[in-house]
Amino acid sequence: MDNITLNNGVVMPAVGFGVFRVGEGEACANAVSEAIDVGYRLLDTAQGYWNEASVGEGIRLSGIDREKLFLTTKVWMSEYGEERAYRSVLASMERLGTDYLDLILLHQPVGDYYGAYRALIRLYREQRVRAIGVSNFSASQIADLCLFQEIAPAVNQIAINPFQQAVEAEAVHRKYKVKLEAYAPLGNANPNLLNNHALEAIAGAKHKSVAQVILRWLNQRGIASVSKSTHRDRMESNLRLLDFELSEDEMRTIAALDRTEPDAPEARRVQIVEALRSVVDRESCHVLS
Repeated sequence: MDNITLNNGVVMPAVGFGVFRVGEGEACANAVSEAIDVGYRLLDTAQGYWNEASVGEGIRLSGIDREKLFLTTKVWMSEYGEERAYRSVLASMERLGTDYLDLILLHQPVGDYYGAYRALIRLYREQRVRAIGVSNFSASQIADLCLFQEIAPAVNQIAINPFQQAVEAEAVHRKYKVKLEAYAPLGNANPNLLNNHALEAIAGAKHKSVAQVILRWLNQRGIASVSKSTHRDRMESNLRLLDFELSEDEMRTIAALDRTEPDAPEARRVQIVEALRSVVDRESCHVLS
């Protein structure tokens, strides 16, 4: 899977390069330029990373045509509220040196994120952004946005790795046609994950690294991923995941590594949101009649 088609028809690369904790300045610009040279086309940053200007500089250094990139940034919580969020996205575009964004996300579900989401809808209608979405939202919050907002989010970016597999959330996202995008797919270089014996055995059999196995596992689940490295060899390695395939047995072995517990209260919250939508629909029909 090279690309993922979002619920509005926009095509997004399935593997991306992120710049979380890559500080503003020359190092970030060079890393972005090098990532583009290696072959990355999805670039992921955020207002809260404080490096949008450096990402923009890295794009300019690369010499690549803007249209060949899929550029994502995120609205920080201090910029929530409709008007404030709207202005902040325009400022992000200015720092990035672009007149449009491929994907804009709300960074966290706190504060006036309903107002901020209305700003994203406005930007989408004005064709300043090609797709809108969120990050770190729960399954019930996704159901809420899908059922009660004019435009459903196209993407929810959350932490997913073999120890934290988001299986229950995946089912809800699939139901509402919202694509999952994994950040920290390598568990922020968690040694317990990267040195896991089951993953090492699969990697050895495939003549691949554990990181490549994890990224391929996500890819086969239909989940996009964003990983970070400032080292060219790792950038190249993380991008080489389409020349092998994990068997059903290997996928089941990785599935067994999940350490998350079933979340019955969250499942119930999803049901409540869906029930409320039905109540609203019935009341609307009654008023119209």
